[in-house]
Parts: sequence; C-alpha cells; structure tokens
Amino acid sequence: MTDPEWSLIEPLLPPPACTLPTGGRPEKYERRAVIDAIRYVNRTGCQWRAVPGDYPPWRTVYRWFQKWHAAGVTARICAELHEQVRIREGKNPRSVTVVVDSQTIKADATVPR
Repeated sequence: MTDPEWSLIEPLLPPPACTLPTGGRPEKYERRAVIDAIRYVNRTGCQWRAVPGDYPPWRTVYRWFQKWHAAGVTARICAELHEQVRIREGKNPRSVTVVVDSQTIKADATVPR
C-alpha cells in the first residue's frame, strides 16, 4: 500500500484499544501490514491460510477483518472511497442510479400463475 493510500484508510479505522480510556493491550502487528494482508486476500482470492509469510499470521489478519467487518468499518471504508472517486470524477457523491425494466413474457400453459 502506498503512503497516499494509507493516509486515506488510516483515519477510517477505529482507534487502537490501548489509546482508549478503557485501556487495552498495544497491538502486536502494524495495522498497515494487516490491511495489506486483507487487500492481498481480496485481490488474489486466496484462502486466509494461504496468506504469505511476509504478512502477519493469517489468524491475526482474519480476526481483524472479522472484527472490523462486524463493526461496519469495511463498509465505511468502501463508502468513503467510493464518494471520493465520484467527487474526483465531478459526479454527485451521493447519487444512486436505478434501472427499472419491465417486460411481458408469454408463458406456456403449463407454467402455474
């Protein structure tokens, strides 16, 4: 992940538990490395267990993915990046395109209504 890519994603992640008033253990692996591993799985379609050794252990990566996905972090990242792309393209960031198509099909007499 490039530095500009990381600068877009990092603020969208929840703060580490060790920085909250409730406290928590410091994270053992850098979040950037975890995000890189998640992106690797997404890009290649490999199994979690097949994450290369250059990244944190697959169980750690998968646990963070599950935690962030359940908290809505992955959806928020996708929505924010989508909005930024639409703004860069000069489009309305919140617009939604809907296509409704209606077609009449003659069915055989054997098809129940």
